[in-house]
Amino acid sequence: MIVCVCRRVSDHDIAHHAGGCAVFEELQIETGVATGCGRCRECAQALFHEHAGQRGACGLHVDAGADVRLLAA
Repeated sequence: MIVCVCRRVSDHDIAHHAGGCAVFEELQIETGVATGCGRCRECAQALFHEHAGQRGACGLHVDAGADVRLLAA
């Protein structure tokens, strides 16, 4: 099912990427989930925590100067 309509991120996308991400903000950077209107944030976080720690594919490459605080709003 589509969790984030703004960024077209599905529950399968979240499950796939969650295992390789240490925190939800990394998942946001990787997939864009919950960075639009924010209505999916609660559901996306629940799915992230459900699948966190499992093997995933978060290929996160963030510049040291990147400001990720905007994603947490």
